[in-house]
Amino acid sequence: MPDNPTPNNKPPILWAQTLMFVITLAIALIAVPWYGFTTGYHWSQWLGFVFILGANGISITAGYHRLWAHNAYKAHPVLRMFYALFGAAAFQNSILIWASGHRRHHRHVDHIDHDPYSAKKGLWFSHIGWMIRDYPAGRDDFSNARDLQRDKIVMWQHNHYMAIALAMNFIPAMLVGWACGDVWGGILLAGVLRLVVSHHTTFFINSLAHFWGRQPYTDENSARDNDILALFTYGEGYHNYHHIFQNDYRNGIRWWHFDPTKWLIKLCSWVGLAWDLKKIPDFKIQRAIVAMQFKRAEEKLKHAKSIDVSAVSEFLEHEYQQFAASLQEWKLLSQQAYSDKCQQLVESKELLQQKWAEVSLKSRFKELEYTLKMQAQRLRVLTLELQAATA
Repeated sequence: MPDNPTPNNKPPILWAQTLMFVITLAIALIAVPWYGFTTGYHWSQWLGFVFILGANGISITAGYHRLWAHNAYKAHPVLRMFYALFGAAAFQNSILIWASGHRRHHRHVDHIDHDPYSAKKGLWFSHIGWMIRDYPAGRDDFSNARDLQRDKIVMWQHNHYMAIALAMNFIPAMLVGWACGDVWGGILLAGVLRLVVSHHTTFFINSLAHFWGRQPYTDENSARDNDILALFTYGEGYHNYHHIFQNDYRNGIRWWHFDPTKWLIKLCSWVGLAWDLKKIPDFKIQRAIVAMQFKRAEEKLKHAKSIDVSAVSEFLEHEYQQFAASLQEWKLLSQQAYSDKCQQLVESKELLQQKWAEVSLKSRFKELEYTLKMQAQRLRVLTLELQAATA
């Protein structure tokens, strides 16, 4: 089979995955409502559905994704085992396969041949199509996951994945049904319907989050921020941010951003279940925002009609010089902070003076962050004015 199949020479269908998707979807659309109308579901079965669905989803987002695929934080073995068990119940493959494929996605994002679920190949392909045929980009390659191959929990789950996945799909669902005196109702709700919903909420990040939303940080790839998607993907909807700052344990960085995965990780850090949470400095975030504002303003300026182009160009040039100066000062301050830290490791004298120097540095960093925030606001206003001028 050729490595790059043409439309007339598609890879073979992966029947196991295809049948799983088709059969579970058919049961969810037909049998689940039919059983509800004819027999009914107890409220506790719905409660079991919500709990297991949440455990699956958070195990994928906080575990498979942010912990193992991106090393955004470190976690206690108890928490990692929880992720491994309930992540397997989501039937999205083992941690090793999932995380290594996701790392390839980030490295080759949007590449037609190398991104396993490239958005450039369409909404259907990036949502589910890439999993139902044997595409070369989707084949297992663990060369980028040597760290995961040294993880005992990851390898235990990988080596016994099918047994764990089947057990975690049937046993909790049957227990929910048994507790309510209706095993079939538990299997349909907490088993099948939960699995289908869990699948497609994850798949929406690969598909819709690359087509629908805004790009405040970068337009170098198709990833978008989407507040609506964040509501039912456990905070994964802030995808434009994630693709430029993939090692941040947060996806939603503002206090008002709905990111329950971030909240869980932070909560776990308070009780000793998570630590070394990686967080991108605010200055770097503002730098990305301002760079995009410049790009959009320059693009709008090309098509502006009822506006003084030369005056706007002069304003942009002045703003850009200020931006460059801020970046240079931030670089120098970072070097100074690193140098001071190294010095503190070899000397403990003059502690008060060192503390004062640290406070001064932090204060200047905050001033630079504020400078960029104000600049971003000015550029945003200018972009809106230019947009009105092109109408």
